[in-house]
Amino acid sequence: MSRAWSAPPMRLPDFSIFRHRAFARFWVTRATYVLGWQIQTTALLWHVHQLSIAAGRSEREAVLALGLVGLFQFLPLFALSLFGGQLADRLNRKFILMACYAMKLLIALALCVLTSILPAATMVTVIFGAAMVSGAVNAFQPAAAQSLLPSLVPRTELPQAIALNSLAFTTSSIVGPSIGGVLLAFGQRDHSGAQIAFAVAAVLIAIGIVALSGVRAPKREIAETRPTLELIKEGIAYVWNNKIVLGAISLDLVVVLLAGAQALVPVFADKILNADEAGFGLLRGALAIGAAITAFIIAAYPLRRRVGRWMFGSTLVFALATIVFGLSTSYWLSFAMLAIAGAADMISVQVRQSLIQLATPEFMLGRVAAVSFIFISASNELGDFEAGVMGAIFGPALGVAIGGAAAFLASLLWIKLFPELAKADTFEDRVLEESRAAAPPVEEAKA
Repeated sequence: MSRAWSAPPMRLPDFSIFRHRAFARFWVTRATYVLGWQIQTTALLWHVHQLSIAAGRSEREAVLALGLVGLFQFLPLFALSLFGGQLADRLNRKFILMACYAMKLLIALALCVLTSILPAATMVTVIFGAAMVSGAVNAFQPAAAQSLLPSLVPRTELPQAIALNSLAFTTSSIVGPSIGGVLLAFGQRDHSGAQIAFAVAAVLIAIGIVALSGVRAPKREIAETRPTLELIKEGIAYVWNNKIVLGAISLDLVVVLLAGAQALVPVFADKILNADEAGFGLLRGALAIGAAITAFIIAAYPLRRRVGRWMFGSTLVFALATIVFGLSTSYWLSFAMLAIAGAADMISVQVRQSLIQLATPEFMLGRVAAVSFIFISASNELGDFEAGVMGAIFGPALGVAIGGAAAFLASLLWIKLFPELAKADTFEDRVLEESRAAAPPVEEAKA
């Protein structure tokens, strides 16, 4: 008699990594900061759209205003990120991160105060200015954070740390927009909901700063005295010659740049799906819901084989889900497509970050992270601008669908351009070793 089939037992993520106290505090910092920032961003996007309408601008101009928020964040980030990367390799990374979070706290407080006293047209301009300051801060923050994380856990536990760090990000990205939507609904008539949301965001960012202050990272010998531009050039050269790293970074850039639709979610929610503020907050969190579920699964069942195929497959699914989202007129179908896109994006993020951090020497992590974040930000903030422009030209639905189709074709092209990435089997396999060996020799700074 044949044995009855039984499903394998459910496995939970390995949380033993939290025995490293520095990582545990860093994780709390990540979760609370991202929660506050997501609440603030949700309120800001809805607010700028509604303020633009209140200021007498047309719907097309209001859509373009959403894209401009992304553009104003990207420009200073693009100009300063390489300097931020070399600073992360020269200075105390925790100190840089503390200073960046403090600036984000000031931005939240300023928005909270000014939104109650300035007229609509002026407040839109203030939001653009806040976006530029935020972009400048983001030029220094991610490189410091990404290069600090590997020093908090043993190398063998780094993929697990990245998975749990991503889980903190995505969980907060789910809860944040939902809370932001509820807070916006409290003051839908006089825009006081945005003020409440900015205040709550400030409190959460402050909690993140307190948690980060308790992180005790191992001391590093920082003896790099070469000129800034030489260090920046060295980081760019390393990325350019390491085809695994270059392929992973540029794939994320082109796919999210073309298929990003987050900036237009307020328009879809309000004009196409007829959702209220709470519905908008839930819809904006859909991407993160899919990402969080996937991050939890990856933490329990880590990706170990065929990581290159997983990455390319996830970008193709992301593009297809974006196409369906753009053409959908059903709220729950749109929600499902954003959740699927978020799940696919999380797989791509997990593979990309693990490849980059395991393939890069510690003394160059800041510079490589800075180059990576320029590409990521170009895909996010500049992608928001591209979505706004496409939405203004073709209409939101067709603009998003066209972008998704272009991203699908670009993913297929990248398989041909970067076969090394497509063939990558594990995070420490022969292909990665060959990729590292092909990179130009770089001398680590000596004391």
